[in-house]
Amino acid sequence: MLMHGTTRRGFLLRGIMGGGAVTLGLPLLDAFLDNNGTAFAATLGGGRLPVRFGTWFWGCGMIPDRWQPKKTGADYDLPPQLAPIANVKQHVSVLTGFDVVLDGKGNLPHLTGNTGVRTGAPTDDWLAIRAPTIDVLIADAIGGGSFFRSLELSADGNPRTSYSFRDGRSMNSATPNAVEFYRKIFGPDFNDPNKADFKPDPRIMVRRSVLSGVTEQRRALESSLGATDKARLDQYFTSVREMEGKLALQLQKPPPAEACVVPADAPAVSGDTTDVEQRKTNHRLMAQMLAMALACNQTRVFNMSFSTAASDLRQAGQTTGYHQNTHEELIDRSIGYQPTVDFFAIRNMEAWADFVSALAAIKEGDGTLLDNTLVFAHSDVSYAKNHDVLGIPVMLAGRAGGKVKTGLHIQGNGETISRVGLTLQQVMGISVDSWGIDAMNTKRPISEILA
Repeated sequence: MLMHGTTRRGFLLRGIMGGGAVTLGLPLLDAFLDNNGTAFAATLGGGRLPVRFGTWFWGCGMIPDRWQPKKTGADYDLPPQLAPIANVKQHVSVLTGFDVVLDGKGNLPHLTGNTGVRTGAPTDDWLAIRAPTIDVLIADAIGGGSFFRSLELSADGNPRTSYSFRDGRSMNSATPNAVEFYRKIFGPDFNDPNKADFKPDPRIMVRRSVLSGVTEQRRALESSLGATDKARLDQYFTSVREMEGKLALQLQKPPPAEACVVPADAPAVSGDTTDVEQRKTNHRLMAQMLAMALACNQTRVFNMSFSTAASDLRQAGQTTGYHQNTHEELIDRSIGYQPTVDFFAIRNMEAWADFVSALAAIKEGDGTLLDNTLVFAHSDVSYAKNHDVLGIPVMLAGRAGGKVKTGLHIQGNGETISRVGLTLQQVMGISVDSWGIDAMNTKRPISEILA
């Protein structure tokens, strides 16, 4: 579909929207176009900056009495397990008491709660995931105008540590370390948005020409299929359409991005990344790399997994890891909790603080990259010891371009956690009045966080 429009300078924009590709011609002010045709100017000329969305995941929850603030509102307290976020507290809102409603279903630990949070529908079977995860819904709406529709990262070194699904058979695999992520983002396909000269790569032109032939065959095949087969085929061709968009973007000069600075080659992290300190190091490098990928407009949607759902973290020299300790470690009656579990819960929050700091450190426009981002952090369970799905811990960071308040503690009082997902979608511009399936369906966003 050909779309016409003008900027405030009166320059003509033309975009091919179906595959997310755009063709732009502005001498001073280039623009991104999302799937709804909204123009986002880059940092030159005081135009609007793109708003990004991402998720951050950690496994095995927390200890409620040591994580949940007692005070609500803007002046919330920091219990011991939240103490690591002290330096970024002004950027972070804490949401407690929001439940995954089982509606008669069983709780399969590490799966049911996680899918309930991310899809608005709990399940006890990976293949029975009934709806796309929230990041996929948002990427479908805003991800089409950037080189990567979304980026998935796992700090544990395993590409299958991903909780981004279109359905139970369509997982978006993750990039597992900083070195691979650097090559993916800043490798030979990267076009520096601030480079003075730009010349389309003839090799890209050839690849696009070849792919155009495949596109014509694809359309002919789709026209002969019924609805069910067409839906199945569409899953495969999603990657083809994304490649079409990437090739189109590589044939045009990218819009300028003043915050974009191509980083030096990422160092490799040696050692066993199940060691929590090694994991934090790998995660910190990946967070810094991701922040620059966002600043360079390589994507608007991301997912970062610090650990697996059944957390694989351990201390150096120890054979018993975090997850096993949640089940087997006795509560120390002198302090009232499991001390080793507490140790890991604090390390998780240290990593979360590192992630928020990485985005807040990059100046963008009149604020920071974090100001133009909304990050949704959550775990798969609430109380680590019994793997409950009531009151799963949730945090939000960033202002989403001024649409969201930060630095609040909001108590859900047992209401469905799908209220969070509905709010996030509405903040990111998706026209949706309700979200969730069966007992988790809700029409009530969390108005307290809306600016």
